[in-house]
Amino acid sequence: MSNNLDLKKGLDVPVKGAAAPEVIKTVVPDIVAVKPTDFKGLVPRLLVKEGDTVKAGSPVMADKMRPEILFTSPVSGTVQQVVRGEKRKLLAVLVKADSKQEFVDFGTKAPANEADVKELLLKSGLWGTLVQRPYGVMANPQDKPKAFFISSFCTAPLAADFEFALGDSVKDIQAGIDALAKIAPVYVGVKKGSKAFAQLQNATLYTVSGPHPAGNVGVQISHVAPIQKGETVWTLTLLSLAAIGHVINTGKLELARKVAVTGPAAEKTGYVVALPGTPVKELTSVAEGVRVIGGNVLTGEILGVNGYLGFFQNQITLLREGYDREWFGWAKPFRPKVHSSSWCYFSWLTPKKKYDMDTNLHGGPRAFVETKCFEDVTPMDIFPIYLIKACLAGDIEKMEKFGIYEVLPEDLALCDYVDPSKNEIQAIIQKGKDLMIKEMA
Repeated sequence: MSNNLDLKKGLDVPVKGAAAPEVIKTVVPDIVAVKPTDFKGLVPRLLVKEGDTVKAGSPVMADKMRPEILFTSPVSGTVQQVVRGEKRKLLAVLVKADSKQEFVDFGTKAPANEADVKELLLKSGLWGTLVQRPYGVMANPQDKPKAFFISSFCTAPLAADFEFALGDSVKDIQAGIDALAKIAPVYVGVKKGSKAFAQLQNATLYTVSGPHPAGNVGVQISHVAPIQKGETVWTLTLLSLAAIGHVINTGKLELARKVAVTGPAAEKTGYVVALPGTPVKELTSVAEGVRVIGGNVLTGEILGVNGYLGFFQNQITLLREGYDREWFGWAKPFRPKVHSSSWCYFSWLTPKKKYDMDTNLHGGPRAFVETKCFEDVTPMDIFPIYLIKACLAGDIEKMEKFGIYEVLPEDLALCDYVDPSKNEIQAIIQKGKDLMIKEMA
């Protein structure tokens, strides 16, 4: 295995609105939402009712299938509302925060062995941050992974700068690595030239360079230790790793993070210190006709003005809704305001230009056209076009053959962007993953 990954395939989407490296404000939310929909594979069982008082770190939900997996409140306060959707599906638990926060004390003694680490993660509500590959669901406490993989940077459009957002949490990150290493070997992908995370210990470090999706942990796994049938790898974000280390060092669950406010429609870009579950309205002002995305423009979730920041999200992107229609559209000989991943327009002459993009698709779904564009933006040893077709056909044998175990939808997000047929590639891959979970897991 090489300790240096220099990836050539991929694409950095040149959208305007990167977050300025400064903290705009700190949000002390009145209401915080705990959303079971943030955790793939969770079948929630409610542990509280309206009117109950909780501390930061008190359990509010558990997994019905594995009741030892708890999900805790990020604040102390009173359960104000239990939000349900169709067929009484649990959507969120809203907690009204106290003016003075109280924390559950998990103790500051470092876990001595694997059992202690698992117990701490389960009790603190941080077990749900561990994602199992393949399938992309919550890790099973009864399983044994062959390794942990963490990417210490993100290359997605307008992504938060982890060196700025988490550079002062290196001590907590190291404590998290030391704990996880008691379960399985830890691998950390470090951006080439990084200073903050290049000195981490008790883990195998490898440097990565290249365009997006070089920062995706799935891409890094495919080059460092590809997942074979029957193998299990657990991943988590650097943000989650810092939260685990903070619990170990202080005994308190502290989930506040620097959230990057980005996008061409943002009135002011920068970082806001906030908790997961904070209302969007408290994070940033949103003008009419603007779409609010939790995460980046390729893989993010539409939150809406009345939504809440997701548990795994440390970025908010604001884009104008693309209602306008162009005269002649794609047939225009010159479109200086439009970026193209191919040479269809002259954007290739200005590689450093950033574009005021909106949500307009510039067309609708059409016949599936086979081109080389998917391979050009997928730096993995798979056949994306054949994998997509296998997922469309629901052919499990071919999905296995063409690399379904190695990918999650986010790893092929750029295929959405470059696809001339306007297909929702990520939705197709997720459909294939869901079939695999139903038939194989």
